[in-house]
Amino acid sequence: MVIKRATSLAKQATQFATGVAAQAVREGVSKTASKLAMDAATNMASRMVGEQVDKLSKKISPKRLAEEKGSVKIDVRKITLTLEEITHEGGPPSKKPRMRGSIAAVIANPYAGKYVEDIMPMMDALKPLGYELADRLIKALGGAKKIEAYGKGAIIGAGGELEHGALWHVPGGYGMRELLGTAKAIVPSSKKVGTIGTAIDIPIHHRNAAYVRSHFDGMEVRVPDAPRAHEIVFILAMTTGPRVHARVGGLEHSKIVGEDGQR
Repeated sequence: MVIKRATSLAKQATQFATGVAAQAVREGVSKTASKLAMDAATNMASRMVGEQVDKLSKKISPKRLAEEKGSVKIDVRKITLTLEEITHEGGPPSKKPRMRGSIAAVIANPYAGKYVEDIMPMMDALKPLGYELADRLIKALGGAKKIEAYGKGAIIGAGGELEHGALWHVPGGYGMRELLGTAKAIVPSSKKVGTIGTAIDIPIHHRNAAYVRSHFDGMEVRVPDAPRAHEIVFILAMTTGPRVHARVGGLEHSKIVGEDGQR
């Protein structure tokens, strides 16, 4: 998409340059002047292409983007990974067990204990972490092709505020969307302020169509020694299929169109 845009801008600038040169000739301007006009417009085209390519490189490299925009250092104390293999919920065993997993990173909260107006630098700085957690969880669940549903959340230590957990909205969804590729549905989310050992239910729904009832779920996540007052626990959760005994109707996974992220 970005390359196409860059090519389009270059074409437009080149056409503009050609037009300027032609107009100059028609009006009797010297060939030297018309060449200068052509060179100026060509340089403009080069700058446009360069800007678009730079945007593409930043999109591909979240780490680079974070380094350039975010001055906040992300200090990770620990990462926990939880996997569940669900065969049944009291009914007949499933021929193919459903996998459900979560990954949580416990990090220092640089804004704990004070009110900071501009907290956006941390959002950029968190993007590499979102990418890393998504990568680890996807691999643990068997690869991107097996993931059918996702969700995210955060537990903020008592020294922080709810808005600090909201910083996970972009980085938390960013990594999953990049690595899953076709994810179209909004990533459901929850957040809360809590003390050490606080649990949170991470909402989960289908990655391409939020109205698929069979994939509505939630996964309880807690880290026994976190968050401490100056920490935040950032969480991602994913599943490889519907609830094992899903039978309440609604849009089926096999009939998803997936154009609008809802159906």
